[in-house]
Amino acid sequence: MTVIAEYGQILLILACVFGFFMAWGVGANDVANAMGTSVGSKALTVKQAIVVAMIFEFLGAYLAGGAVTSTIRKGIVDPAIMAGTPELLVYGMLSALLAAGTWLLIASILGWPVSTTHSIVGAIVGFAAVGISPEAVAWGKVLSIVASWVVSPMLAGTIAFFIFRSVQKLILNTENPMLQARRYIPFYMFAVGFLIAMVTLLKGLKHVFKDSGFSLNFVESAMVAAIVGAIVCAIGIVMLRRVKPEETDTGNRFANVEKMFAVLMIFTACAMAFAHGSNDVANAVGPLAAIINVIKTGSVTAKSVMPSWVLLIGGLGIVIGLATYGFKVMATIGKKITELTPSRGFAAELAAAATVVLASGTGLPISTTHTLVGAVLGVGLARGIGALNLGVVGSIFMSWVVTLPAGAGLAILFFFFFKGIFG
Repeated sequence: MTVIAEYGQILLILACVFGFFMAWGVGANDVANAMGTSVGSKALTVKQAIVVAMIFEFLGAYLAGGAVTSTIRKGIVDPAIMAGTPELLVYGMLSALLAAGTWLLIASILGWPVSTTHSIVGAIVGFAAVGISPEAVAWGKVLSIVASWVVSPMLAGTIAFFIFRSVQKLILNTENPMLQARRYIPFYMFAVGFLIAMVTLLKGLKHVFKDSGFSLNFVESAMVAAIVGAIVCAIGIVMLRRVKPEETDTGNRFANVEKMFAVLMIFTACAMAFAHGSNDVANAVGPLAAIINVIKTGSVTAKSVMPSWVLLIGGLGIVIGLATYGFKVMATIGKKITELTPSRGFAAELAAAATVVLASGTGLPISTTHTLVGAVLGVGLARGIGALNLGVVGSIFMSWVVTLPAGAGLAILFFFFFKGIFG
């Protein structure tokens, strides 16, 4: 009797527990930094941010989590090398989930905004290279993922820089910012509505209705998304009318404009949470899906069906992690990098959401932490280098560097522990 046949049920239960633990870490650390800009700019309270994130993170994870999951699951470890020893892949993925979850727990307690993608990729590379053989790792894929960690903050920073510059030029640096805000903010709202709808239609509904034969091509999806954007825009216009102009002196006119951007940030917070859920649920459910596939089939295959209940575990874990321990990292990202107002936070969030949605659509696992920090840096640079707290930025960069070897080291220890117990 093989190890898989003998201990299959125990291994499956462990996989679900560790997958949930890893998803909890994603919520406590990564989701917290995704919502930190909303809280730091005072557009949302901590409680409001948690409610918004719980709804949209779960929807993103459950509806649109499929594409990235496949990259994490079968892109880093070469299944052909482990075809004769499927139990090693199970031990490895168990150790990767436990290692990454443990590191995220430590980082969250310390308030460090680390990368969950770094954590899980480092853990998988660690067990595969040391526990199996260096040939088991698809190093070309790993290099492309590492490259994306450089590209994503640069891309998000660039987009955020130009979004905030457009806000400055069209609204803030004009004679009547309030009038200009009422004129131009609906266009930004349309962009947010369009963004959420596009990823839902192209990835989410395709995943949910894959068995029903329902599908839309890109042009049809864009048309529907444009209608959704128009609806969001209309709702925004109604909400903006409720922002009453107070005095018209220069001291107050920017306060009124920022109130309007605070309304807008509710939409960008939703977009960021949805985009994050769709992208980073893969870090928890990817290894879990690989384990389930091996236990079911008794062999290592390149492709496997993603059960919807696996995405459910990931979504619930993320939500509970944020609600129970998200406040520490939220404070770090929202208040310590640069001073955020609703207009600055909006530019950072919209840029980060656009970058993460783009990555989710192409199946490339990026780090939301890197993306958001890059976006916040871009907004800060739009106001000059002096607007950034370089000490905090440096410590965040250092925590990123430590994350990969920490994940790898813990995974190697856990791998040999499981191998010793189960044989």
